[in-house]
Amino acid sequence: MLKKFFQALRPPQHDNLPDPDAELALGALMVRVAQADRDYKLEEISLIDRILARLYQHNAIEAAKVRATCEKLHAAAPDTDTFGKLIRETTDLHERLAALDALWEIVLADGNSDEGEIKIVEEARIAMGLSFMDSQSARQRVQRRLEEL
Repeated sequence: MLKKFFQALRPPQHDNLPDPDAELALGALMVRVAQADRDYKLEEISLIDRILARLYQHNAIEAAKVRATCEKLHAAAPDTDTFGKLIRETTDLHERLAALDALWEIVLADGNSDEGEIKIVEEARIAMGLSFMDSQSARQRVQRRLEEL
């Protein structure tokens, strides 16, 4: 009985998680950015699903399943730079820039740029081997798209 009590107090094990690839790493980074302000809204969840669907040609259900896996990866979380390095090592420049755009899309979605969110994007940018100017350009592209909506 005491053994069951202690097991209940332990955090859940994440043994069933897949090894992250670039898609899961980006998804986990988007979840991390969305949760940085400790206010993970339905709008952010939906946006992550739409971005995953757009970038990786998923239907809505597949994208939601990938995002759910990303949430678990984030909770079991290697450092932000580990996800960023995985993206850098497994994708080309065009895909890394698209990943940076996606991160800025999450940051700017609610109209507020939280300091914690920006810090995560900057850590990921550095780990992905992208420049500060790449980040500024990505932010501007996303802002223009949002203003057009």
